[in-house]
Amino acid sequence: LFRSLRAMNGESFKLSYYNEYKSYLSMTISMNDRIVQLYPLSNYTFGTKESQYEKDASVAARFQRMRDEFPLIGMRRTVEGVLLVHEHNLPHVLLLQLGTSFFKLPGCEVPPGGDEVESLKSSLTNTLGRQGDVINWGVDELIGTWWRPNYEPPQYPYIPPHVTKPKETRRLYLIRLPERAMFAVPRNYKLVAAPLFELYDNSTGYGPVISSLPQNLSRFRYVYA
Repeated sequence: LFRSLRAMNGESFKLSYYNEYKSYLSMTISMNDRIVQLYPLSNYTFGTKESQYEKDASVAARFQRMRDEFPLIGMRRTVEGVLLVHEHNLPHVLLLQLGTSFFKLPGCEVPPGGDEVESLKSSLTNTLGRQGDVINWGVDELIGTWWRPNYEPPQYPYIPPHVTKPKETRRLYLIRLPERAMFAVPRNYKLVAAPLFELYDNSTGYGPVISSLPQNLSRFRYVYA
């Protein structure tokens, strides 16, 4: 049928088909894609400031504190920011590196009754802001939620059916960075820009949450400044 139509209509058929295909692509992009503006890594300046340390000296201590606090405040709420830049038109995620092999997203625990967005903005300023500077952290939208069923490392992007009282929820927000900014990184950390291809399917190096970011971010369409 296709060959006979081409024979009947010639170039007019091909032009009509091409225009319909372009219209379909345009409609698909406008309906399904969320546009995100990214700026080059070179637009940002990185200085240092006094070291900042975790509340807990070890993983075991962290889970013990979670266990102690659960009867008092219930499930722990954690929020983290996904900060994106680009190099050579490829999205990179800004990660805090501690030592040689531990990476994390900037974020914090939300105090009881506290607002997630405001807590995250305050934490980003405390972690990466310079004294006296005001950075407009655009907390854009929620891109992922993870749950910790027990006082143990495993986390899941869903609540297992047998779990009625998860111990922690971990919510990831996309952050719109200003076009230019000056950051101050605690001396005991490095701020690294990791390309999506480095994170993808690399739970060994980055853990399950960070290594799943390429999938979570694939629904956006990026515009590179």
